[in-house]
Parts: sequence; structure tokens; C-alpha cells
Amino acid sequence: MENLAYTDPPVTELIEGKTYLMSPRPRANHNLVASNIFLLFATYLKGKTCRALADGYDVYLDDENHYVPDVMILCDRSKLRADGVHGAPDLVVEVLSPSTMMNDRGPKMRHYAKAGVREYWIVSPLEKSVEVYWNQDGWFQLAETYAIYADWELAKMTDEERAAIPTEIPVSLYQDFRVSVREIFCDVDIIE
Repeated sequence: MENLAYTDPPVTELIEGKTYLMSPRPRANHNLVASNIFLLFATYLKGKTCRALADGYDVYLDDENHYVPDVMILCDRSKLRADGVHGAPDLVVEVLSPSTMMNDRGPKMRHYAKAGVREYWIVSPLEKSVEVYWNQDGWFQLAETYAIYADWELAKMTDEERAAIPTEIPVSLYQDFRVSVREIFCDVDIIE
């Protein structure tokens, strides 16, 4: 018989006043991609004002919207409290899962923008793509889409088309902050 005193409570999000269970547990590639992004962010931000935070920190935007992003960057450390982040982080990353992608692209995206999140990433481990949105007066505008192309796709492209593929994502928080698209999806292919 399982001792329930030693089990973790379920992770939930409050979206527009309704509680959602964060279940089932994320797939391995989801966790790998989120870990890669966190490591890339944390490495760059070491010693800087802004800080990378991994999954597990609650974000309290308002009374009806409490989220648990996969990765975020917080520059105003006064928003960080014992129970999570109170107010908008500067950058939020949501790694898509089949059970949560509608919320990540819908109400959560709207509320992050309205609350003042400056940059929002939607990452697809399956497609190996990153959509980067920038906040424009309380709405997210797609700035760029980055992707890893399969060898067969690259073979069909001209040299000019291959050369035009962006390989780094500029992070708007610092002028020299760039993240390698390849490193985000490093080792994703080894997990089935």
C-alpha cells in the first residue's frame, strides 16, 4: 500500500479562475528541451541582474491566473517570493505538450501579454521549432520562428536559402544575448 504522506501534491494552474491539473507528467523530450533552455539562459545570466528560473516556480499574474511556466527569466527580483513570482516575468518559455498546448497558445498567452511579459517563446519538441513573440502594447506579435530542418529539407534548398536560416535566437533582454537553436534541441533525437 502506498504511503500518501510521501507523495507530491498535484501541480495545478489557475487559468481564468478555473483549476487545471498539470497531468500527465511531461514526456522526456519536453523535459530535455526545457532543461536545455534553462541551462542556456542560466549560463548567460550568471552574475547579471536577471535570473533564469526553471519549472516549479508558480507565477501569480492576478487572482484568476496562476501559471507554472517551463522556463522564465525574471529581472525584477522583488517579484520573487517564497511561494513563487508575483507579477510578470520578463521572458516566459512554454514547451508544448499535447494536453496543454491549447492553453499555452490561448488564454495563457493572452494573460502573459496583458500582464506585461516582454518576450514569450512557444517551443515544440516534436517540430523542433521556437516561435518568439514580443509584447506590443499588451499583445504578442510574432517576431520570428526558428527551426531545425531535416537533412532531406536542407537538400532541397539552395545555398542561399540554407545560408538564410537563422541559427541563433536573439533574446531581447540583453543586446549580446543569443541562444543557439541547435543547443535547444540537443539530444532530442536520442529519445524515442
